Amino acid sequence: MAERYVRFYDPRIRRTQYGRRHEDGIHILKHAPWLSVEPTGKTVAVDDVELKAPVEPSKIVCIGLNYHAHVQASQSADEAPQYPLIFLKPPSSVIGPGETIVHPRQSERVDYEAELGVVIGRKARNIAREEAGAFIFGLTCVNDVTARDLQKKDGQWSRAKGFDTFCPVGPEVVGGVDWSDLLVEGILNGEVKQSGRTSLMIFEVPFLVSYVSSIMTLYPGDVISTGTPAGIAPMKPGDEIEVRVEKVGSLVNPVGTADGH
Repeated sequence: MAERYVRFYDPRIRRTQYGRRHEDGIHILKHAPWLSVEPTGKTVAVDDVELKAPVEPSKIVCIGLNYHAHVQASQSADEAPQYPLIFLKPPSSVIGPGETIVHPRQSERVDYEAELGVVIGRKARNIAREEAGAFIFGLTCVNDVTARDLQKKDGQWSRAKGFDTFCPVGPEVVGGVDWSDLLVEGILNGEVKQSGRTSLMIFEVPFLVSYVSSIMTLYPGDVISTGTPAGIAPMKPGDEIEVRVEKVGSLVNPVGTADGH
């Protein structure tokens, strides 16, 4: 059975905590769930709290061009990569469900990218592909928001991928779900724009965890965002974008501007 974990802000006590979702509400945990699932014995109603991004990662490791259909639709690649194309998003880019993606003044085109996120549960360094499952805590939804014009202009991706609010994550981290054949969708203003199954990834999840761990140490709560299906397109202020991953959840964020409109 899937286990669902959240991070939330309780305005009554002005405190952010982790919890495990049940039918009767959120059972509060003493620590982040990848550290310990020990309960405090207290429960809070979902309607009484504000869900936040369910992780506070030291880094978000993203995988570029990891679906064949995306490669075919891309203007930046003629063929599938021979090894994973990785880049980083800063922790400051992370926001949670319902928070606003800010369209920066520096960019004329900001795109959504619906992705499956893999949350690391144990410190991982140079692990074998066959061992990767033991280091995965759970799955989540990620939107790899990208300033497409800046990505093309700069020739490298740090600015285009790294703006504040450019990494919505959540609403939950879900354990006990098989990653291998899940439907990933990007839905703009109620219309499905992206649709692809994780079984069509070029590099599968265990290989990605092993590969990334051979380059950099992964820590509990870190996220690997596994790439996006074809169908990326621009968002504009006033839009609403949803990332939906089968058996994992639905992550919805509005799009706004730096002045709040």
